[in-house]
Amino acid sequence: MDNEPKERDTGEDEAASGSISVARSFAPNRWVKLNVGGQIYTTTIDTLVGREPDSMLARMFLQDGSMKPSEKDEQGAYLIDRSPRYFEPIINYLRHGQFVCDANVSVMGVLEEARFFGIYSLITHLEERLGQQEEPQSDRPLTRMDVIKAIIQTSVITELRFQGVNLSGADLRKLDFRNINFKYANMSHCNLSHTNLNYCCLERADLQYANLECAQLVSVRGLCANMEGANLRGCNFEDPTGVRTNLEGVNLKSACLESSNMAGVNLRVANLKNANMKNCNLRAAVLAGADLERCNLSGSDLQEANLRGANLKDAELTLMVTPLHMSQAIR
Repeated sequence: MDNEPKERDTGEDEAASGSISVARSFAPNRWVKLNVGGQIYTTTIDTLVGREPDSMLARMFLQDGSMKPSEKDEQGAYLIDRSPRYFEPIINYLRHGQFVCDANVSVMGVLEEARFFGIYSLITHLEERLGQQEEPQSDRPLTRMDVIKAIIQTSVITELRFQGVNLSGADLRKLDFRNINFKYANMSHCNLSHTNLNYCCLERADLQYANLECAQLVSVRGLCANMEGANLRGCNFEDPTGVRTNLEGVNLKSACLESSNMAGVNLRVANLKNANMKNCNLRAAVLAGADLERCNLSGSDLQEANLRGANLKDAELTLMVTPLHMSQAIR
């Protein structure tokens, strides 16, 4: 009678511990084989458990039996239905603690596998790495080829927008940009010489120190654009239909506009300090409230130009094509 309960207890213990009896047989230095998507990996229990004890791989082989190991193939390797391409960097990370992967292996793919297996220290590292890669990539200046591809791939009846795009330092000379929206774009130090920018929107665009020599700028909307130090020598702003180019509030400080055709241009309250406007055609231009301090206007034509309220302190006004009194400055 006394033996019967003891036999039942033994049987119950075996049944209750059946799921962990295998796990308890694993020693830390024991070698095991893993069949990951058909690729065999040989490693130790210590590698799988030591660095990430809370991961799925560790729980498969920990002695607490929190997770039963998977089935084995005919060679005795534990079957894991995942991609070997992305598993190899993970097993190597568990071995030596460093993330290393070949150039043809997607870091994002490894990150997804690390999330599946619960390798949390690797997840954090990869998320930081991808964040560092994506941030500069998203703000990388577009190249000439990037811009040409966009133009070629866009239908002529579709509006092409480069609004807010970084084009800093790009070589864009001699391209046709008619009707394109560059509002808020960063075009500083761009080479835009001999480009056709007719009817473009350059509102609040950054064109500091850009080279726009001999560019076509007919009917451009450049409200409050920053063109400080830009080279606009020999540009054409005049629309034969009479539509004004609008550069109201533009910053043209120290810019070169020599020999440009700026007839009818709206430069109301523009900053033209130290600008070179020698030999410019400024007929009927609106310069009301503009800051022309130390601006070189020698040889320019200001007939019918509106200079009311303009700051002409120390401006160079010699060799004027039209006497200053024929402008609207003093009428």
